[in-house]
Amino acid sequence: MKETVIITGVAGLLGSRLADWIIENHPKYNVVGIDDLSGGYIENINKKVIFLNVNLTSPSIKDIFQQYKPKYVFHFAAYAAEGLSPFIRTYNYTNNLLPIANLVNNCINYDVKRLVFTSTMAVYGHGEGGIFHEGMKRNPIDPYGVAKAACENDIEIAGEQHGLDWCIIRPHNVYGAKQNIWDKYRNVLGIWMYYHMECKPITIFGDGNQKRAFSYIDDSLEPLWNAAIRPEASKQIINLGGIHEYSINEASDILSSVLGGAEKVYLEGRHEVHTAIPTFQKSIDILGFEHKTNLKEGLTKMWEWAQQQPKRERFVWGDYEIKKGIYSFWKN
Repeated sequence: MKETVIITGVAGLLGSRLADWIIENHPKYNVVGIDDLSGGYIENINKKVIFLNVNLTSPSIKDIFQQYKPKYVFHFAAYAAEGLSPFIRTYNYTNNLLPIANLVNNCINYDVKRLVFTSTMAVYGHGEGGIFHEGMKRNPIDPYGVAKAACENDIEIAGEQHGLDWCIIRPHNVYGAKQNIWDKYRNVLGIWMYYHMECKPITIFGDGNQKRAFSYIDDSLEPLWNAAIRPEASKQIINLGGIHEYSINEASDILSSVLGGAEKVYLEGRHEVHTAIPTFQKSIDILGFEHKTNLKEGLTKMWEWAQQQPKRERFVWGDYEIKKGIYSFWKN
């Protein structure tokens, strides 16, 4: 009899691609995928996934755990629009914080062997001189980071009080095939590709000197699996992703070379961390991470995929919860 893993956010980038990887590399597992399709696409989901269109705050999550009795749970579902989160606080906390309570409850009640939670670099805030290492105190500067930090805290408490085993992964700027490039508020590399396909200039906030590390999805799939199965990953917080930092200007130049040239336009700066450079040694030592794909190579592969996608309606937020202070480029 096959064992089961549950993947939330299975229609998104991390969830759909990890499902593909497990099905190909560990066929002895059934993959149950949960997604409400609010930010992903059903076309992303492998046909061998047992797909359930359910919101993670629903009481029916209990029935899913009862029926499938998962060995491992990967919680990837989130609305990761960090810059937008101050203007959609209720939505942010409802979709990023409440689901973890439901999942943790059921992981405990149905004896899940390990919960793997993808958090965010946003929990670090400004970091220590722009360097983010796992031993730092959480100090987020926006509601998205606050929600993810609270999720981390809750998981840790569940481990201490109820014996839940967990591994918290903090990925950074993951990109690749099956990413949502139609959301104007998140995934900067995807946003740029969308603009280019629409014959519009790519946009840069501020002066473009902000520094980020980018992570090609294929390099992170086996490490994500190892976060569930390796004993040494138990109750560990681990940064995961690319080991080279780029300024936003440099990243846009690299993408422009892949696109064969792209016009740029600079917009007003926004409230964000200027330099976000994560450490990576822990992911190498514990998860076996290898940085195999440089930014140009990864963007070339993603662009090949993007050009084959159907024309989709772009997601635009209809009514912000807070309009005061909204950036000019997001005003409706």
